[in-house]
Amino acid sequence: MIEAILYSAVGLVGLAIGGELLVRGAVGIAQRLGVSNLVTGLVIVGFATSMPEMVASIEAALAGSPGIAWGNIVGSNLANTLLILGATAMVMPIALTGTGRRDAVVALMATMVLWGLTAAQVGSTWIGVALLAAIVAYIYWRYNHPHSDVGDDEDEPEPQVRLPAAILLFSIGLGLLVVGGQALVAGAIDLACIFGVSETAIGLTVVAVGTSLPELAASVAAAIRGKPGLAIGNVVGSNIYNILLIGGATMGIAPFAIPADLLTYELVLLALSAVAFLIIVARAQQIGRAMGGILLVAFSATIVLAFS
Repeated sequence: MIEAILYSAVGLVGLAIGGELLVRGAVGIAQRLGVSNLVTGLVIVGFATSMPEMVASIEAALAGSPGIAWGNIVGSNLANTLLILGATAMVMPIALTGTGRRDAVVALMATMVLWGLTAAQVGSTWIGVALLAAIVAYIYWRYNHPHSDVGDDEDEPEPQVRLPAAILLFSIGLGLLVVGGQALVAGAIDLACIFGVSETAIGLTVVAVGTSLPELAASVAAAIRGKPGLAIGNVVGSNIYNILLIGGATMGIAPFAIPADLLTYELVLLALSAVAFLIIVARAQQIGRAMGGILLVAFSATIVLAFS
């Protein structure tokens, strides 16, 4: 019990420090390469902070636990949209002004693909390859259309950071995020096993929340530093990566059919959250504390349902 608590505490500290360093490095890289903060959040930060989910899902799939693997993917996306945006908005309201509309559409389309694959109960290496090809196409499109959304926050003045220093900060931050995420998940899973919960519930809650904490740390740090595009880009980018990259790699390596019990309510909630996110970024001026509170309540409801 004590060892599990210590792992969790060390993981939280690593995530907090790593999130700040990663954001500083990402902003510096974006400045030096002339890339918008939104694209940096979508491509660089979104990819980096999705690595804990990648490791957890692939390891679970290889161990013959698809419930944990795919529950982690679905639960992480719910945590990104509800927990991370909600908590970030409670710390610092997130200005929107049109940020991330087209990417929110891509995230919704990816969610529908995941739902279709689950309903069809198919699993093959080729489906995994197709999902990986889709994420490559998305990155290529996004890199070549960096200004397809208005309202990015790249015009705010920021002290220039030398590229080697920015890369070093980013690398150290990423390392701390991955190690911290692994330590936290290890401790959390031990605690969950001690109290006894189902495999699917572990994937949807303990593993999903644990591996989503890098996104939480990065988004909060970005919002505090006045980079709402980076915060939003990190969340929506991670949602896309979770389904296309992590889902593709998981199915490509261990081509199991996605557990059908996720159709009961998890994928319904995921689709609803993706639609709600699209409406928010398209219509709202900001995600304020009141809306953040609503998102946190909705996430709490998903946790209750997972254990019901």
